[in-house]
Amino acid sequence: MRLPIARLYFAFSLLFATAAVWAEDSVSPVDAIRDGKPILNFRLRYENVDQANIAEKGEAVTLRSLVGWQTGTWNGLSGTLELIDVGRANNDYNDSLNGKTQYPVIADPDNTDVNQLYVDYTGLPDTLIRGGRQSIKLDKVRMIGNVEFRQVMQVFNGVTVENKSLPNTRIFAGYLGRVKTINTRQYDTDTVLLNVNYQLAEGHNIIGYGYFQDQKNAISAAAFQGGAPADTSNQITGLRLDGAQPFGDTWKLLYTAEYASQSDYAAGDGRIDADYLRVGGGGQWNNFMLRIDYEQLGSNNGVYAFQTPLGTNHLYQGWADQFLVTPAVGIQDTFLTGSAKIEKATVQAEYHQFKADYGSLDFGEELDFSVAYPLVNKLVGKLEYADYQAGDAATNKVDVRKFWVTLLYVF
Repeated sequence: MRLPIARLYFAFSLLFATAAVWAEDSVSPVDAIRDGKPILNFRLRYENVDQANIAEKGEAVTLRSLVGWQTGTWNGLSGTLELIDVGRANNDYNDSLNGKTQYPVIADPDNTDVNQLYVDYTGLPDTLIRGGRQSIKLDKVRMIGNVEFRQVMQVFNGVTVENKSLPNTRIFAGYLGRVKTINTRQYDTDTVLLNVNYQLAEGHNIIGYGYFQDQKNAISAAAFQGGAPADTSNQITGLRLDGAQPFGDTWKLLYTAEYASQSDYAAGDGRIDADYLRVGGGGQWNNFMLRIDYEQLGSNNGVYAFQTPLGTNHLYQGWADQFLVTPAVGIQDTFLTGSAKIEKATVQAEYHQFKADYGSLDFGEELDFSVAYPLVNKLVGKLEYADYQAGDAATNKVDVRKFWVTLLYVF
């Protein structure tokens, strides 16, 4: 969907003018627009991919620009317009759309579009209602996220409601009618999101959720054994316990426990029947953290495994993106995570060991490392490295190394 600026301006004007029919305020709609604030976000990235079964290395130099305006509030109404432009300085990679299969995939295609365009209403107590194209991130973005790492992020067209009327409770509900993915493609969907977060105590939360996705092409056919499905509509329901318990002024005990179930929904394929489990914990001392976790994306006897079609999958099971679609035999991932803040630098490292949930396949291991450093005011530099070493030949996986250099400016 590509809308000229004039049509976007007209859309905002129409929304505020319609609201004027039933509302009066000393601040006019024009004042609210004028007294807003700009959105300026620029991300320049170099990505290098060395994949063992492809002779050519992939190299991409891309710039993502997010430019827009967030209005002030008038009678509980405000609006946000954010445009996105992703351009490239070279063409030596497979962006998933250009057909350059002699190179490894770097999923950053060109794109000029409306990234976000929504209206907020806060006229009800402790409630935010948002309608339009929007980024959505719930909990740790495992199940619902915007895949912000890629230059074209995932966004949704729909209506969401967030309410905090009950003590220590946040209730989130949404209806999504369309999704735009990181490869710029857009799909109709009929998805309901429900998420309730209750704070047991300071730093301790229990979250219950249900995500119901009626969408024929929600999940890749690669997730199935025994023939491609006609419909992959699915539902995920789960419970998550997450917390950090302080001990004195410098120590914290960290823990996570989560279980979810995925099954067919609407006319979805009957093979969609799998479970998810995560347990883990660790400690934090001042600005140093170390923890160990176990994550299981379970398999339905080798014909299907738990998928997260609306999640930010890059952040999980290693940064080399080898398991964006869970193999039908499932994955058991045991991983160690460490981070530190040293002077102005933020350092993070992960080590993963992967094996099948169904059967005995060894899917290999991966080491990830990153360091971020603020260079000047509002400009951050970041280096990232991922090294995936394949396991058994029967997995059809190969060694992959990825390297990123990023400059991020946020006004």
